Amino acid sequence: MTTWKDRLADTMGPDLAREIDIFETQIELRRQDKLEEKVFAETRLRKGVYGQRYDNGQRHDGIEVQQLDYRSEYPTKGVETVWDAPGMQRIKMPFGGLNPDQMDVLADLAEEYSDGICHVTTRQDIQLHFVHLEDTPSLMRRLAAVGVTTHEACGNAVRNVTACPLSGACHDEVFDVTPYARAAAQYMLGHPDFQDFGRKFKVSFSGCASHPCGLATIHDMGLIAAIRTANGKESRGFTLYVGGGLGAVPYQAKLFEEFLPVEELLPTAQAIGRVFGRLGEKKNRARARIKFLVDKLGLEEFRRLVREERKVLPEDPRWTSYLEGVSSDRERPLQAPVSRNGVPPPEGYDLWKKTNVYRQKQSGFVIATVALPLGDLSAYQLRNLAGIARRLVGDHVRTTVEQNIVLRWVREEDLPELYTSLQAIGLAQPGAGTIIDITACPGTDTCKLGIASSRGLAEELRTDLATQFVQLDEAVKNLRIKVSGCFNSCGQHQVADIGFYGVSRTIDRHKVPHFQVVLGGQWTENAGSYGQAIGAVPSKRIPEVVRRITDRYIRQRQGEEKFQDFIQRIGKKVLREDLEDLMVVPSYEKDPTLYSDWGDPREFTMSDIGTGECAGEVVTPLQFGLTAAERELFEAQIQLDEGDFPKAWHLGRGAMLQAAKTLVREQFRDVPDEPEAIVSEFKKRFFDTKIFFDKYAGGKFGNYLFRPYEQEAEDFTDDTARKIIAEAQLFIEASHACYARLEPEQVAPMTQLSRLSRSTLRKPGGAQ
Repeated sequence: MTTWKDRLADTMGPDLAREIDIFETQIELRRQDKLEEKVFAETRLRKGVYGQRYDNGQRHDGIEVQQLDYRSEYPTKGVETVWDAPGMQRIKMPFGGLNPDQMDVLADLAEEYSDGICHVTTRQDIQLHFVHLEDTPSLMRRLAAVGVTTHEACGNAVRNVTACPLSGACHDEVFDVTPYARAAAQYMLGHPDFQDFGRKFKVSFSGCASHPCGLATIHDMGLIAAIRTANGKESRGFTLYVGGGLGAVPYQAKLFEEFLPVEELLPTAQAIGRVFGRLGEKKNRARARIKFLVDKLGLEEFRRLVREERKVLPEDPRWTSYLEGVSSDRERPLQAPVSRNGVPPPEGYDLWKKTNVYRQKQSGFVIATVALPLGDLSAYQLRNLAGIARRLVGDHVRTTVEQNIVLRWVREEDLPELYTSLQAIGLAQPGAGTIIDITACPGTDTCKLGIASSRGLAEELRTDLATQFVQLDEAVKNLRIKVSGCFNSCGQHQVADIGFYGVSRTIDRHKVPHFQVVLGGQWTENAGSYGQAIGAVPSKRIPEVVRRITDRYIRQRQGEEKFQDFIQRIGKKVLREDLEDLMVVPSYEKDPTLYSDWGDPREFTMSDIGTGECAGEVVTPLQFGLTAAERELFEAQIQLDEGDFPKAWHLGRGAMLQAAKTLVREQFRDVPDEPEAIVSEFKKRFFDTKIFFDKYAGGKFGNYLFRPYEQEAEDFTDDTARKIIAEAQLFIEASHACYARLEPEQVAPMTQLSRLSRSTLRKPGGAQ
C-alpha cells in the first residue's frame, strides 16, 4: 500500500526525502538521550528549527515557567518536558520567490502547526512560530512537495540568498539578477565547501548600485550587477563585495572585485567558502563571521588567498551550466494588457496606488506591494492572497526585505480590482516604503535574546504616524524607521534613517526598558552608510523622539536637503541635546508607566532601596560612572563625525576604561587611575570571575576592553574609529547589565542626587 509519505517522496526526490527521514530519527534519538545535544542543536538549526522565547517566561494561563528551548535541561515548572515547548520554524525563500501553490501550503501549515500567522523576515524568509519539534518533519515534507526547503535556513551555513524584489522589472537595473540568485542558492545548498563554517554566511544580489536592492554592503558576499564593454561586446558580471555585516559591531563590506564575470560567480563563491571554512574562527563564535577574517587578514591578503584557492578548484560543470538558460529565464505576464473604460476608483485607492504601486519597465504592467504591518499576515489572508495571485499575476509573487509581499506583472487596468480584493481581506494598507512601513525583529515576543519589545514599539509608532500620514511633509513620509529588540540588528536599525535597538537601564533596582536612538544610517545605495547610537531613551518615550527629530528636520531643512545630510550638518550633539530631557527617568512612584514595555502590562516591582531624605532619588556612584562613560563615548562620535579619527579612537577606548573603572571601584575603591591597573583589576575581579559574563554573549564584550590596551591601533582611520566606538557601546551596555546583576550589598548607595547637586554646583563664595 502506498502511503502519503511515499507519495511525497516521489514529489520531493529521494535525497530530500531521505534527509527529512534522518532528521525525524534524530529527534527520536535526542528524546531518548542517545544523541549528544551539541550535535542535535546544529542539526535542527540547519533544518531551520529554533527554540524560542515562550511568552516572556509566562504561560498563557498565568503559570510561571522557565525560558524554554530544545535543550536537555528540562524545566521543572509548568510543563513536564522540553518537548511541550513550541519553537520557531524558518522556511527559505530564495530571492523571495513564491507561487500560489506554495502560499496555500504555508497557510495550511500556519493553521495546523502554528498560531495561524505567517511572518515575513528581513531576509525574505517565512517564519512560523509556536511549532512543536515533533511536528517539524511532517511540516518539512509538505513544504518540500511544493518545492520549498527549510534546509540551512539557520545554523552555520549559507542562509537564504536574497535579491531585489523588483529584479527584471526595475527601470534602473543593469540586468535581471534573478537567475543568478537562483543558481547561487541551488549551488550552495548542501555543498561540502559551504558546510565547515564557524558562523552563518549571507549572500545578496542587487540589480543596481543606487537603490537599496540587495543591500550589498551589509552582506558577507554582496553582488551588484555590472556590464563591461570590450572590443565592442558587452559582458555581464558583478561588482563583488565581501566581509560586510550588521550585528553588534557593524562592518561595511569591502570591494573584492570591480568586475567579476558571470562565469566566475560560482567558482569564486566556492573559493571564498573554502578560505572562510579553513581560516575562519571556530571556537569564539563572537569572532566567527567572515567580516572578522577579512579584517584580520586584510583585504589584499584575503583576496590573494581566494584567488589562489580558485586556481586549484577541480572543474565543476555546474559553474556555467545554468548560464545556458539565463536568456530564457524571464518572467512573462499571466495576461496581456487590455484597455478598459474608466470606472471611479474605490475610496482609499488613490493613496494606496501612490505609495504601493511601482510602474514596471514593461509597458502596461506594475508591481503592487502588499504592506504587512510587522511582517505578519494570517493564514486566511495568505490563502486568499494566493487566490488573488492565481487570478491576476500567476506565479509572480515575492517577499521583500522590508517584510512585505509584492505582486509582479499586475496589469494596470486590474489595479482597482486588486485593491478591492485586498481591501476585503484587510491587506490594502497604504504607505509601503514610507515612514509608516516600519521594520521590526521579533524582539521580546519570541526571541530569547530580545531585550525590549521591538514589535510593540513598531506597532505604536506605525499607529501614531498612520493617523497623521496624509498631513506629513513629503520629506518625512519617505524616511525609514527600523527597530531591533537588541544590539544584534536583526531589524537592520543601523541602516535606517531613524533606528532603534533595545537596551535596559536599572533605576533604584528597577529595570527600565530603553531604546538606543540611532541616526546617520543610509538605506539607499545598497545601505551606503551605517548609523550610530546617540543615547538611550525609555521605551515609552520613543514616539516623542520621532516627533522631535522629524519636526526639527522639517523646520531646519535647507531646500531639498536629504535627511542624512541634515543629520551631518546639524550634528549628533545638537540632536542629543534636544532629547536629553527624555533620557531622565523619574522614580517608579512618580511614573510607573515607564517601568513596563509596549504591549506588556506587567510592571517591575518596587526597589528595596527607598527614597532618601529631601524626596531625592538614591543614586549610586556606579550609575554616575556609567553615565560618564556614555558621555565620553558620545564625544568620540562627535570627533568621528568631524573627521578626527585619532581622537575618536582614544575617546572610544577611554569610554570603556571609564566603565571598567566604575565597576572595579564597587569592589576596590582605591584602584589607581593608571589604565594598566584598571584593566588588570577589571580582568581579575570581573572577567576571570565571570561576573561580567552575559548569559548569551559570554565574555566577548570584556575582550573589547583588553585589545586596545594590549596594542594601540597602527593607523587611525574611519574604519578603526567606527569599530572601537561600536565595541565601546557594547562594553558599556554589558557594564549596565553587569550592574543590574550585582547583589544589592555589592553596590554602595550614594547621597541623594538633590544633595549632590547642591554640593557640586555651589557658586563661588558659598552663594546658592
